[in-house]
Amino acid sequence: MYLGVDYYPEQWQHLGDDMMAQDMARIKQTGGNMIRIGEFAWHLIEPADGQFDFSFFDLVIQTAKAHDLKVMFGTPTATFPAWLAKAHPSILAQNAHGHAHAFGGRRQYCFNSTVYQQYSQRMVAALVAHYADEPAIVAWQIDNELGHEGSDQCYCAQCHQAFQVFLSDKFAGDIQALNQTYGTIFWGQTYNQFDEIPMPTPTITVHNPALRLDWARFRSASLNHFAIAQIDLVQSLRGSHQPVTHNFFGGFFNVACDQNELAAHLDFVSYDNYPVWGGLTEPIAPAQIAMTLDYMRGLKQQNFWIVEALMGAQGHNHIGYLPRPNQAKMWAYQAMARGCDNLLFFRWRGMDRGAEQFCLGVLDVDNQDNRKLAEVRDFMRDIVQHEAALKIPVVADVAVLYDFDNIQSWHVQQQSSAFDFTQELMRLYAPFYAANVMTDVLSVHKDFSTYKIVVVPALQIIDGELAARLQAYVAQGGVLVMGYRAGIKNRDNNLHFGVSAPAFLTQLLGVTVRESEALGVGQSAPVFDVLTGEVSQAQVWRDMVEPCGATVLAHYSDVMYRDKACVTEHAVGLGWAYYVGAGLAAHVLQSLTDVVLTKAGLSSNAQAGGVEQVVRGNAPFTRFLLNHQGQDAVVNGAALAAYGVRVELE
Repeated sequence: MYLGVDYYPEQWQHLGDDMMAQDMARIKQTGGNMIRIGEFAWHLIEPADGQFDFSFFDLVIQTAKAHDLKVMFGTPTATFPAWLAKAHPSILAQNAHGHAHAFGGRRQYCFNSTVYQQYSQRMVAALVAHYADEPAIVAWQIDNELGHEGSDQCYCAQCHQAFQVFLSDKFAGDIQALNQTYGTIFWGQTYNQFDEIPMPTPTITVHNPALRLDWARFRSASLNHFAIAQIDLVQSLRGSHQPVTHNFFGGFFNVACDQNELAAHLDFVSYDNYPVWGGLTEPIAPAQIAMTLDYMRGLKQQNFWIVEALMGAQGHNHIGYLPRPNQAKMWAYQAMARGCDNLLFFRWRGMDRGAEQFCLGVLDVDNQDNRKLAEVRDFMRDIVQHEAALKIPVVADVAVLYDFDNIQSWHVQQQSSAFDFTQELMRLYAPFYAANVMTDVLSVHKDFSTYKIVVVPALQIIDGELAARLQAYVAQGGVLVMGYRAGIKNRDNNLHFGVSAPAFLTQLLGVTVRESEALGVGQSAPVFDVLTGEVSQAQVWRDMVEPCGATVLAHYSDVMYRDKACVTEHAVGLGWAYYVGAGLAAHVLQSLTDVVLTKAGLSSNAQAGGVEQVVRGNAPFTRFLLNHQGQDAVVNGAALAAYGVRVELE
């Protein structure tokens, strides 16, 4: 098991080599056995065009070896040197208004710049070839958080031309096929040539929805082409003991990148786990932290690494919430429980200058031992005792499905001012988390046939092939929970013609939807639960559901729509299909989840006080109990301190 910290010795080289040796000795004494280095050090390695100097990192690695520390080395292509921007300003990405990003931040490059591709490939080739035989380097990380902070988008002339080629390839050079698919007869948008097609930069009203979805696909293809080319290069030059990874980041549903495509080329997936960051007054909900971990595990359906685990308060400008004593340590345990098997904390020491001087690390700039260091030490010394259980793959009974095209379709047309895809996924994910039932978060393109329950939030794009898979899953005994707005669109981001929603799913769900209503911010609609007699409020959206074989579990109770169902249940073959036609309240969905669990032969494992429970391994089982609350809890008759963790063997 690798445990350690992100360490940037170049930021302290002005203090002398003794500082590096002292730092590594302290890292080792804390319990670490790995450092992660280099991902922002292009200029240090290549201070002038074609002049490579590895002497500093040779010394870093020599010092690491002297302290028995292994190394993950990041390729430094996220931050190119100033001399490259000066010589080739065409590498700089442009925003939607045609303004080039200034040198000085990070990830300002254009994925479609052939110049940047050539220079970055040359840098990576020189770096990896130099260290391919170095036994201390046990992993390569390519680039850094690809697509983060808006870097998934560029509207330069290079991208415009590449987008037109992308569309020409997609439609086999047939411009009339594109016109027919897009419906360009509307608003007189018909094209005679592919070079007439615009990028979706600001215009009056809006661009064509099909074009905008293809733009998102193009952005994803651009990013992944750049990344995969670098992965392939590293894999061709690396040592046999050096696997390749990339560090993904949170907020992934808001990025125009199908990360499943990128992950397929990696040896393992890594994640930068920040439950709170600059400007937030409190962390994201424990269920959402868990969801991100389940998503990362689902990218390759295997255990993953965390290479940036938050320990201190974070912020480039506004400084965020200060993790309470033991809270960040508890997040590290949560990550390990849910599939992380190697973990590095960000970072060893916060820097005293630069844009991240308020992104605090294990140590602060006073360089003194502190509470955070003690927490890291305690975590590292304890977690290694559970290595055998943590290396075993996570087994989940529930899969929550998402689809890249569908998410981007929602970004193109939000429909309700209150709609946010992540929050709607969380609406259906959270009840299973609260019940402590392990869940995988997977692309719809992966096999879901073996799960006892499949949950599908807000999946408006559904084609016949996916509908057939869902039908077969339920008929063979699966339990399906389908969210609202299901199946209204095809893969071209166009509405299905000639059939009522949910189109291909009508027979499976036993319902028809002919009318729907967006519930914007501040709006709600009353829902009557047939089983409990309770009235609650739906938000964001509501489908006016008409059963055609399904049983009504809830209906609307406002005068005009009390005859329309909201939640239905339908027996199909050996299984059951549920339709949730609105954004229901959490307690209502929790009750529905209990029904669904029973149908699937599962039971809730909810703990008092919302304590998270994760069971790992085989007999003896290892049970992780995590208290996300700032107050003590009682679990199985024993106290669990605020932000405390208890690991039990059974």
